[in-house]
Formats: sequence, structure tokens, C-alpha cells
Amino acid sequence: MADAIRIENLKKSFRLGFIPKTREILKGISLSVQEGEIFGYLGPNGAGKTTTIKCLLGLIFPDAGTIEIFGRPHLSPRARQALGFLPENPYFYDYLTAAEFLAFYADLFGLGRKEKEERIARLLKLVGLERAASLRLRKFSRGMLQRVGLAQALINDPKLVILDEPLGGMDPLGRKEIRDIIVRFRDEGKTVFFTSHILQDIEMICDHVAIIVGGRIVKQGALQDLVSEKVLFTELTVSGVGPEAFRGLGEGVSVRGDRVFLRIAEEGRVADVLALVHEKGGRVLSLSPRTETLEDIFVETVTGK
Repeated sequence: MADAIRIENLKKSFRLGFIPKTREILKGISLSVQEGEIFGYLGPNGAGKTTTIKCLLGLIFPDAGTIEIFGRPHLSPRARQALGFLPENPYFYDYLTAAEFLAFYADLFGLGRKEKEERIARLLKLVGLERAASLRLRKFSRGMLQRVGLAQALINDPKLVILDEPLGGMDPLGRKEIRDIIVRFRDEGKTVFFTSHILQDIEMICDHVAIIVGGRIVKQGALQDLVSEKVLFTELTVSGVGPEAFRGLGEGVSVRGDRVFLRIAEEGRVADVLALVHEKGGRVLSLSPRTETLEDIFVETVTGK
């Protein structure tokens, strides 16, 4: 499968302060994003995620390195036509209604009247704002602005959608709806490149991820290859047996009402606990093996712990 994005040895520095001092933000990063996949770009604040996106979009120019979009130089008109973008902190003229706002961007892309009206109606429905079409943006919540911004990013029906923190300001239901929309993009053959601080969301929907720390990509690959199925510990909830019976068998034993919660680090001891509960006539209410997650990998990669 062809690459939607290919970045090679990208470097970028800025001159900061009253007495300018050069700070290197990107230190030779390389990555590739295949067509039709969801790619998660992770890193702590200041790692270089947004700088990478700005270079990719041509908003700033790198000091060195190459960027290609669908096999073309990233600044070529053909490459840029295929892009849709939602920034982390979008600013919209807030006296426009949602429909007027999308119509403005549709006009920039030269859409005809009928196509424009149909696409605006479809996109507002897609992001759950069809009832807010006539509402001025100044009355929108942060989550609603994220939704209309996402619709704006799709107005030209792009092949590549770049989203910088698209889930910010969303409640849990809103996050799920946006995740579902992003997955739908992939099902339609679009490529999605996005950043997020909400690692659980990335783990749910991404095909590949890259972790950037201090301007360098320190880990990247298919999510299923990075996240192992190793059991870190097992959590059990039991009733009918007092906590003193589990002394020496579990770590972090706690009691809430008539329930005992145990955290067991050694897999071999899980069977011993189950046998003990059965012997004493108790009940096992839940048993949850805790496997490695993307958050575990991220924390270990960033902190070295």
C-alpha cells in the first residue's frame, strides 16, 4: 500500500527570547503513514507534535528534510488539494451561523450551489449539528466548536484528514461519536493523522502510532505489535471471605462493605486465591487480568520507568 505521508529526517529550530537563542524542536524525525489507516501521533507537551503538523501543512518551513503527501512534494497544489485540517485551538468568526461558516469554506473550494448545500447538510448531520445549522458560533460550546471544525475539515472531501487534538473539550458521549466518525473515515478509504492526549481513544481506533519525545521519534509501529498481551497483574473482587484469609496471597488488599478487592502480581497465585475462596464458601464477583496498554508504553517511553 502507498504512503499517504512520508517524512524523512525533518528538522526545525526556532530563535527564542529577547537575546535570540536557537532551540531545536524537531531533531531529524522520520515516519510514514499508509493510505487508508488511522495514525496516532503521541508525545508530551512541547515534544514537537504541532510543529510537525505545521511543517506538513506548509504553515512553517523546515530547516532540513523532505515531506511528501501521496508521493508529491507537500507544497504542491495537487498534494494540498487532498488535505483537510482541524487545528487544536481553532478560531472562527463567531457571528456566522454553522451553515454560513461551512458555506464560506465551500466557496473557497469552488463548490457549486447544489453540491455546497448538499455537502453542508450531510456534514452537519455527520457531526450531530443539524439542529444547530442556524445558530451563531458565538453560542457554541467548546465541544460544538470542535464538531463544526471537523465538518470544516471535510468540506473539500479530502483524502487525508489531519486533526490536532480533535477530542479536546468533548464529554464521553461526544468523544465516542467523534471516534466513530474517524473510524468511518477509514472505512471510506480516507487516511487520518491525529494527535491526542487521551490515550484510551487512540488505543481504541488507531492502526499505527508514533511517540515523539524531545523532538525525536522514540517508538513507532503497528499498535498490535507495540502493545503486548503480557498480564501485568490480576484484579479480583470476592465476597463471603474476610481479608485476613488472603494475607500473603495478594497485594493491595482492600475492603468496601462486604467485598474484598485484591491485586495479584504473580499469575500462579490466582489459582490459589480461587481455591481458597471456594474452600471457604465465598464467591468470586469479578476476575480481571490487566494487560499492557498504550498508556503503559507511553509512560515508560517518556519517563523511562
